Amino acid sequence: MQLRGEYNTEQLQTINAILSCLNDLCSPEREALEDKITSYLAFRREVDRFLAKHFSGLCTHRCYHSGESACCSREGITTFFADVVVNLLVSPRKAIESLVSALSETGNEKCVYLSSEGCLWQVKPIVCEMFLCRHARDTVFGKRPDLLEAWRELRQREKRFTWPTRPVLFDELETFFMERGCHSSLMYFHNSPGLLRVKETHNVP
Repeated sequence: MQLRGEYNTEQLQTINAILSCLNDLCSPEREALEDKITSYLAFRREVDRFLAKHFSGLCTHRCYHSGESACCSREGITTFFADVVVNLLVSPRKAIESLVSALSETGNEKCVYLSSEGCLWQVKPIVCEMFLCRHARDTVFGKRPDLLEAWRELRQREKRFTWPTRPVLFDELETFFMERGCHSSLMYFHNSPGLLRVKETHNVP
């Protein structure tokens, strides 16, 4: 079946490239890679708890059930190479097959990864995880300014993994796979002019 365009092709190629590399890793290498993402997964669980407690009901009704989402209604969402790596490392085979199947279908106007059961990712892309629309922010933070401070703290902690003013996980994961012959257009930390300027400004190799 024909893919839905460049986005699907790019995503599918990246998934297949990562899976191929993971299959070639020996057990100690795989374990070292899994250890490398441990603190990031802990951070993501903390963010999940915060969002589930304070935004879940609001966002589910406002966006998912109503179909008004400004994010999930897009045909494609932004993913970093590291997003895909983390998700594949923690996903069972069936979940990976669901991703591949979704990318191989013509689909509709909504995000290709959005199924009737919700998002197909086990660990959603960080761009999706940290996105709160204005309505959600105003509704929750307007009543609880203390939660706004907690959210800002989580956003700052996110940068420890994703913003290359210092060595960060997302950059290191790209390097790990590049050294093993894996390449992808989603390797923004090594290809994006903007991120490369950030790294150069802060002397990050």
